[in-house]
Amino acid sequence: MSKLVPLGDRVVIKPSPKEEVSKGGIVLPDTVKEKPQEGEIVAVGAGKLTDDGKRLPMDVKVGDTVIYSKYAGTEFKEDDVELVIMRESDILAKKS
Repeated sequence: MSKLVPLGDRVVIKPSPKEEVSKGGIVLPDTVKEKPQEGEIVAVGAGKLTDDGKRLPMDVKVGDTVIYSKYAGTEFKEDDVELVIMRESDILAKKS
């Protein structure tokens, strides 16, 4: 999907859609909505390069659904799709 190729230990994530309605049925305005912390990985870098020149493998792959730190990464749009690019270390868990 993404034309971006992240470098090193970075990943590109498509955040899950934000909830428009609360559990009680109240429509939430944009100013109240919480930033999503879950998304699908759409691109993965080659892995972190160690001081001795070895490449460490990534623990995640394209298609994984992950939970990440609330304020991690850099948000941007590509073809009207909101994406976040962040380091693998900002990912807290992946769903199985």
